[in-house]
Amino acid sequence: MLPDLLIEPVVRRALAEDLGRAGDVTAQACIPEGARMRAVFAARKAGVLAGIDCVRLAVLAMDPDASVELKLRDGDAFEAGAVLAEVEADARAFLAAERTALNLLGRLCGIATLTQAYVAAVAGTKARIADTRKTTPGLRALEKHAVLCGGGVNHRFGLDDAILIKDNHVAVCGGVGEAVRRARAAVGHLMKVEVEVDSLDQLDEALAAGPDVIMLDNFTLPMLREAVARTAGRITLEASGGVNLETVRGIAETGVDVISVGALTHSAQALDVGLDAMPC
Repeated sequence: MLPDLLIEPVVRRALAEDLGRAGDVTAQACIPEGARMRAVFAARKAGVLAGIDCVRLAVLAMDPDASVELKLRDGDAFEAGAVLAEVEADARAFLAAERTALNLLGRLCGIATLTQAYVAAVAGTKARIADTRKTTPGLRALEKHAVLCGGGVNHRFGLDDAILIKDNHVAVCGGVGEAVRRARAAVGHLMKVEVEVDSLDQLDEALAAGPDVIMLDNFTLPMLREAVARTAGRITLEASGGVNLETVRGIAETGVDVISVGALTHSAQALDVGLDAMPC
């Protein structure tokens, strides 16, 4: 689970964006000062929970004395109609926090739910489903957390935690092998080195240079099977490029170790979560 220290700044920035220069003028005009309200966050569709702490932190940022009861934990599956959280708070404060809480919760549940669908699609194979850096600016930690909630695994978080040599790096360096050798010489023993290849010839060149991981970019299924045969388990193989729910099972059955899917974060549809107010 992500610590509040990482979640709270994101929530507060989102609240500040929504409150603007004058706060919630609608609630201030319509709701009597000191009025209280109760509400539940309820799922309109089945899914996998992620981001429930965003609800808690958004409400408490606006009303530190609010009562927030989380009914499920991140990673839990739920059915349509499930109550995810119950809140009692100052009405003006809660209504100002409502949209931020729903936006983040729906977005993250959508990612977790889509990830779970990909994980289910490759069940019984050794392949793991991984995310990419194709995330919403400012939300990377939360979106990658949502991938974990759905049963996936995280690729690198940024440019600084692993070396990933892509085709443009290779073009400037003059070849796959040369790029890998330069990377090996430049970093310490704890830094992983991955290189992207787009042909079987480049695969052989990469194997000779000894990276930790080889990314097979847009390989056909026969090419993936041949790559698995040539490496014979000596190195981690990652398949990438245009993966979707219709193709992911076939890719997994070739024997690759990891399948990276940008769609987990760049194309996930927000899950429909609603807010139902109740008398206080």
